[in-house]
Amino acid sequence: MFSSMHNPSSAYTQVGVETGVTAANPHKLILMLFDGALMALGTATHAMQQNLIAEKGQAISKAIDIIINGLKVSLSSDDTSGLSEKLAALYDYMADRLLSANLKNDKKIIEEVSGLLRELRGAWEEIARDPAVVSGSRRAA
Repeated sequence: MFSSMHNPSSAYTQVGVETGVTAANPHKLILMLFDGALMALGTATHAMQQNLIAEKGQAISKAIDIIINGLKVSLSSDDTSGLSEKLAALYDYMADRLLSANLKNDKKIIEEVSGLLRELRGAWEEIARDPAVVSGSRRAA
């Protein structure tokens, strides 16, 4: 907590994130998780290009954490369509691929997972534009 006192911009960023989370509806929170995972993968790619091994590992770990403990955990347990089960399997696949990317130092795998996340984010953004979702009368998977 005290580290933000030494870096005022970090403190402002943290307040902005906390405010965004507090004000966000569930669909906005999911979009924020996608954005966080994509940013972490961007950091991992940059670190890989600069041969910054520790930073690459931290960024990939952060992306995996967001995918498994954010996106996967947020899936609806009362989904009877099977969509949540398929998404859970896809999130597990992404995490496994990212572990492989870290071990093999393979930028193409990170690009593959980033592409999947961007596609899912786009679909989620479309769902969030549905007036029934915005009003809260329809629940997402």
